[in-house]
Amino acid sequence: MRAGPSRLAAPTRERRISILSRAPAGAYRGPVTTLRGTLPPGSPDYVYVPFEVPPGTAELRVSYTYDKPPVPPGTPGNALDIGLFDTRGTDLGGRGFRGWSGGARGEFFVRADAATPGYLPGPLTPGTWSLVLGPYTVAPQGLSYEVTVTLTEGAAGKTPEPVYPPDRARGRGRDWYRGDCHLHSWHSDGRRTPAEIADLARAAGLDFLNSSDHNTHASHAHWADAAGDDLLVLLGEEVTTRNGHVLALGTEPGTFVDWRYRARDGRWAHFAREIRRAGGLVVPAHPHADCVGCGWKFGFARADVVEVWNGPWTPDDELALAAWDAGLVASARGERAWLPAMGNSDAHRAPDVVGLPQTVVLADGLTREAIQEGLRAGRSYVAESRQVSLAFSVTAEDGERAGIGERLAARHDTPVTVRLEVSGAPRCSVRFVTDQGVLYTGEPLPVSGTGTVEWRTTPDRAAYVRAELRHETALGPVPGAMAAFTNPVFLGHAEDGASGAAR
Repeated sequence: MRAGPSRLAAPTRERRISILSRAPAGAYRGPVTTLRGTLPPGSPDYVYVPFEVPPGTAELRVSYTYDKPPVPPGTPGNALDIGLFDTRGTDLGGRGFRGWSGGARGEFFVRADAATPGYLPGPLTPGTWSLVLGPYTVAPQGLSYEVTVTLTEGAAGKTPEPVYPPDRARGRGRDWYRGDCHLHSWHSDGRRTPAEIADLARAAGLDFLNSSDHNTHASHAHWADAAGDDLLVLLGEEVTTRNGHVLALGTEPGTFVDWRYRARDGRWAHFAREIRRAGGLVVPAHPHADCVGCGWKFGFARADVVEVWNGPWTPDDELALAAWDAGLVASARGERAWLPAMGNSDAHRAPDVVGLPQTVVLADGLTREAIQEGLRAGRSYVAESRQVSLAFSVTAEDGERAGIGERLAARHDTPVTVRLEVSGAPRCSVRFVTDQGVLYTGEPLPVSGTGTVEWRTTPDRAAYVRAELRHETALGPVPGAMAAFTNPVFLGHAEDGASGAAR
């Protein structure tokens, strides 16, 4: 049973003088407030600790610590996240939101003219501010914390006008564009700057990326210099709830999406609409990950795309792929719209590889709108690197042809030819997957990594078909790690012509 606020030890206050860092020019330190408390097991997901900011405050600096007692094997220990809200309040929706660093750093500051990565510069309005503490996990002994708030008096600096990256780059017209839409900078728990990420994206052969720091949009105003004619930077957020993570992909600059709810709270539909209202796509991330709070519990009715491949291929990606494939069956005959898949690196720091994997999308140009439309329509495949390229299509005897994400409208008994052209995949084997499972497995490709595979079937035999490229494995029937996979081509007449992502 969840603990109510009455079970929380009230924070205690101690006033003392302390200098934690250099103050802005012409400023001097005011008194320091120390807040202490203990959170028991079963505490609320978020605990708000208020403090006062007097007039004339030029800088607000927070540092915190908490105890980490030993715990029995298999029992989570203490982990405490932190963020900040200003005088506009802590209500759901985030009007007062000023930043979130989770558990990534033990100290941060906010001024009018600057802030720690993950936090927003701006006026330090006098009144009641609140720290938000997020007890991610609590040891059986409880979690004792100490927060120190240091206020520096002085003249406020000027808040910079945010400059955002453009929503288009120089493209190649209608073509296949490569992107990585799940990346973390030092504005959350990553260790790379936006410029460093952009350099790695270019080296990986990417045409676009999406900023997706945890529970903050503070990085949005720091990507303009990293973008360029050759690299489109979309802006977003990884909305990191206690019941799963979701990418807000390509939202309007400055969009913040709140994360403080669970599936049982009935709030998700509202915030999914907010992401779309801000021009973004709703993309559940790593839906079968086994870390605390990572598994997706909100269902997929509100999703536009789902992240099936996250970072290097692991068993939870295999599970995500199988679950996604099972959902294609209901869409095969047009019973409902289908949910396209994508893959991203979720890269945080070295040695995480930006662009492993990457989603390759057919778009009319290198613009935010065109890339999102290609992803939403499922005109895409996922590859482990820039070296892997695919061309996948299904052609009927009369010459009618359909590509990835499309439907070939053919009679149930019409012979069709499935064709996959591959480059950059040495010794990988080709599998064609249908609503009956794997109906074709080819021999490994030559060491050149180039080859063409064809297979004949009918809409009666395969309601849809998609391709997989797997690395060789020494374990017999166990499939190897993924090198690439495509979204499906549907076969046969749809009752209602439904296509595209689920709504």
